[in-house]
Amino acid sequence: MLEALVKGLILGLLLGVSVGPVIFSILKQSLNNGHRGGYAFIAGVFISDVLLVLICNMFTKLFDTVMEHELVIGIAGSSLLVALGIYNFFFRKVQSTENGMLTVNNLRTHHLAGIFFSGFFMNTLNPGSFLFWFASTATITADSKLVDHPDQYRFIVFLTALLFNLSSDTAKVLLANKIRLKLTPHNVHIINRISGVILIGFGIAIVVTILIRDAHAGRL
Repeated sequence: MLEALVKGLILGLLLGVSVGPVIFSILKQSLNNGHRGGYAFIAGVFISDVLLVLICNMFTKLFDTVMEHELVIGIAGSSLLVALGIYNFFFRKVQSTENGMLTVNNLRTHHLAGIFFSGFFMNTLNPGSFLFWFASTATITADSKLVDHPDQYRFIVFLTALLFNLSSDTAKVLLANKIRLKLTPHNVHIINRISGVILIGFGIAIVVTILIRDAHAGRL
């Protein structure tokens, strides 16, 4: 099943290097809340990806029903991104010690749970995630019909892709944690503002893209 491993790695690489709101949020969570916050966030994203893969592979009709409400999902996801962007830009405070060094937030269980669910819902409510896994599932399913063990083939491809992407996100957290040690509170404050603008921009872009697509399709 070397071919399945290779295709899984390619799929994971495409997902890992794709530029979207999730990658900026991983870096932001890691910079503001340390590695524990970053790990909690990517755990939520990972569980969301697993859920989307299961839906696309096992519940095709359910996926089609969900995508019929793409505009509603897009608005919900965009509202979440815009709200997070506004919070990062205007309200997020950077904690520092008396000598001007960054402090690591003492995250309790409910804080970690909140960060976990923010990653889960940000990824789940992103129409781009649905479309990525749907397109990937259609391609891999077609390829699996050419091999002797199609179920095993699909399992290896998606498991490899998910684990590779999780490893990629973990590397981002570790990188952000190293960078964090060299940043000042002022630098992090600027990064939070930039992250806020990016999240707001992604939120608006998602809704505009869906509205334009629906207008061309005659659904508006």
